Amino acid sequence: MAKQQRSQPQQGGGKRSETGPKQRQDRRNDLEPREELDERVVSIARVAKVIKGGRRFEFRVVVVTGDNRGNVGVGIGKSRGVPEAIRKATERARRAMHPVTLSGTTIPHEVTIKYGGSRILLKPASPGTGVIAGGGVRAVLEAAGVRDILTKSLGSSNQLNMIRATLIGLETMKNPETLAKIRGKTVEEVQPVWRRQRVQQQQV
Repeated sequence: MAKQQRSQPQQGGGKRSETGPKQRQDRRNDLEPREELDERVVSIARVAKVIKGGRRFEFRVVVVTGDNRGNVGVGIGKSRGVPEAIRKATERARRAMHPVTLSGTTIPHEVTIKYGGSRILLKPASPGTGVIAGGGVRAVLEAAGVRDILTKSLGSSNQLNMIRATLIGLETMKNPETLAKIRGKTVEEVQPVWRRQRVQQQQV
């Protein structure tokens, strides 16, 4: 009798499918198009770490990510393979994205930032000037959405320090209203020269 009970097939046709509402939702999220970001690999360096058995070589990758609308982030990834290092750096850059203050296609005011041995001068420029910068500085500015700016390196040319200095400079930007209140001037007086001239022409 017990033997006959064992031989009877189970009702329900065996194992139930594990596909549930949650998994279907995750699958729909994967199929949805993600927001396109401007991701740039600005530095790939071979670095060594001294361990007990000798030196272990890895690749260090620096990635700049932005949406070209005032949000930018920088990430660093290390791995024995370049593709894995790029993946790590990209993920960290996306998580580190934060908003910065811009004034149209340029920055609100001039600023000089020092980071390590690097000093970077960022100066607003009139429309049509373009991004006068090179290397990692250009990548950070363009990813943030800056289209007209003048820059100058006044210190060390270390790529990573220059990128960090540029990022700190963008973070310290203040809008014209806040800047005018700090300096005790009107908003028009703290505006760049070409913008003041344009306002005066409109008033005439």
